[in-house]
Amino acid sequence: MSIHVSTGIPSFSSRSERFQALPLVDLGKALASQLIVWHHLALYGPMCEVAESLAPALRDWLVEQGRLAVQVFLVMAGFLAARSMLPHPAAAPRATRVAAAIGRRFLRLAEPAWVALLAAMFAAWVARGLIEHPTIPEAPTLLQVLAHLLMVQDVAGLEALSAGVWYVAIDLQLFALVALLCGLRRGIARPARSMLTALTVMLLLAGITLSLLLFNRDPDLDVWAIYFVGAYGLGMLAHWAVSARRPVSRIGWLLAILTLTGLALWLDWRVRILLAGTSALVLALLVPLDLRLPAWLARPVAVLSHISYTVFLLHYPVLLLTGALIGRLWPDAPEVHALGLVLAWALSLLAGWALQSALDRRERARQSTRRPQPLARPAAGAVGDDQRTAVPG
Repeated sequence: MSIHVSTGIPSFSSRSERFQALPLVDLGKALASQLIVWHHLALYGPMCEVAESLAPALRDWLVEQGRLAVQVFLVMAGFLAARSMLPHPAAAPRATRVAAAIGRRFLRLAEPAWVALLAAMFAAWVARGLIEHPTIPEAPTLLQVLAHLLMVQDVAGLEALSAGVWYVAIDLQLFALVALLCGLRRGIARPARSMLTALTVMLLLAGITLSLLLFNRDPDLDVWAIYFVGAYGLGMLAHWAVSARRPVSRIGWLLAILTLTGLALWLDWRVRILLAGTSALVLALLVPLDLRLPAWLARPVAVLSHISYTVFLLHYPVLLLTGALIGRLWPDAPEVHALGLVLAWALSLLAGWALQSALDRRERARQSTRRPQPLARPAAGAVGDDQRTAVPG
């Protein structure tokens, strides 16, 4: 099966050069990624426990509410997925094969994730030698390592070796669903193209509805994409609202977001769904205004957005090493442990920047070695891949 898509879904990822900047998306990714990092800093290791006496309410908030930032990433990811692969329901994107698109997405996600996995295993090994703490992972089994390499550790019911690796697997699953949707659209014969828009809308709305009203209410399903399709799909609807040419169409997509979110909350109040619906509405309403950040803020936000995936991947091993060292040297010093949390955060940004810079250099080297090809109409099944993943927007 082949599909007409451009294969990029930069959830945490950097944007392709062929797209103009989206300051609002960059801001959302930057803020959400930092909140997730601090959620984990407040959750794992000895530093947050020892320093808790200095700000117990802050730690409680980060532990309980910080995880909600994932909803922002899901909506951003859906918005960017639509922008790249399915900008409006009647779009006819570029051609590529479903399996090839998913394979490229897997490699884009997996290569930096494998680096982070090695770092996490090494950090856990060092930490086990310095202190004892229940949040430090045990020595991994071969099965655990293989499952993490293939991004199936959660569906296999195995203990995670690093914080947040579940999201990387979910991102891949969500990408695969959108790729399959595009593949189904590609299979429709030309005489039936009049049905294409209706079919696309019905399938997406059905997926969002089932997720929000059924699947998302079952915690046992949170290792599968169907649990998160609701928030992800709301992000796609937000982009359809932004790309709508007629005001009536834009209003229709806004009403769809409001109706689906309201129905889900009426059936079962969930703050995470409220945040997802609100994020989708903010994107749908504000992106068309082409708002710009002040110059002094735009650059750091763009950088934090660009390195958000690698920071997400590497903050856990940094946290393990920093917490183990400080826990060994100053086991009962709240102020030192509080400074250690700040240090772990700063080192996570530095590590994420270093890994992202290495990925960027390698990508530039790959592009420079590619010989220019004459422009030609791509054959059916040809690949059009502009995806850049430093993947959460």
